[in-house]
Amino acid sequence: MLKVGIVGCGFMGGMHASVYGLLPGCELVGAYDHREERATRFGKERGCKLFESREALIEAVDALDVCLPTDLHCDASVAGLGAGKHVFCEKPMALDVREADRMIAAAEASGKQLMIGHCIRFWPEYAYLKEAVDDGRLGRLVSLNLTRYGAFPSWSADNWLADESRAGGGALDMHIHDTDFALFLLGEPDAMSSRGSLDERGMSHIFTTMSYGPTVVHLEGGWNLPAGTPFKMAFRAIFERGAMIMDNGPLTVYEDGKDPMRPEFSAMKAEGGGNISDLGGYYHELAYFVEKVVTGAPIQTVTPQSSRLSLATALEEIRQAKANA
Repeated sequence: MLKVGIVGCGFMGGMHASVYGLLPGCELVGAYDHREERATRFGKERGCKLFESREALIEAVDALDVCLPTDLHCDASVAGLGAGKHVFCEKPMALDVREADRMIAAAEASGKQLMIGHCIRFWPEYAYLKEAVDDGRLGRLVSLNLTRYGAFPSWSADNWLADESRAGGGALDMHIHDTDFALFLLGEPDAMSSRGSLDERGMSHIFTTMSYGPTVVHLEGGWNLPAGTPFKMAFRAIFERGAMIMDNGPLTVYEDGKDPMRPEFSAMKAEGGGNISDLGGYYHELAYFVEKVVTGAPIQTVTPQSSRLSLATALEEIRQAKANA
């Protein structure tokens, strides 16, 4: 039984705790958060032990799940790896590539697994698109639009997401999902151009165009919309012989000469209501992490090096956008 501990009892910590409660082969041993009120509420809601320090939590577990603000990812991950524990860390990997390199070096020195939470790689609809691109069932990918935006997430503890020095702005915290998926799908682009909108929270909204030979990928993401604006997560993939469209709802596949089709994804029921698909990529990524750690097989879908590349690419997007602002 893999003993897991969560450091950071905010929104993502709660999401991950829900997933661990569904996964066989692991046990959520406990959690730590320096904010006593939030930690106490988390412990009551999740029925797990609360630890008095990060170090005490690390000592009690086999794997550490880091759900902290981005500026704390590196130190917490390095601490866990240095203590001989496996680490799952939320995205973005870090604030800069130097911190990412520290994390990679710590993982290599410890011989333990390090995985970054790029959940879109595991989101069923996006995974289906990846399979279609890889096997060519609809021919060559001609163009791809990836969209992710909404109102500013004002719920973060101490409003840390509004501090560019801690979160990197909407372009790093939110848009990196689509940057990462484009790289996962097609590799490094031949060329890239970015423009965006700057405000007091950093690069809050960004538009990027990537070129892959004749294939064009356009990405839009950020959080500078008015409060109350619904979150939007969408893609439109155009192929030689069809298209795949997901627009805040079910994925629809259009193939020349055939009726439109909606693939069915997992609807396995979860305890307490709902189903696994409600948890999307969060369930699938943590199930993958636990499986690889328990079996000792290497993590391949999201390697630390690929996460470093996604971070470096997102930072270059931000650099270009700021230069063009």
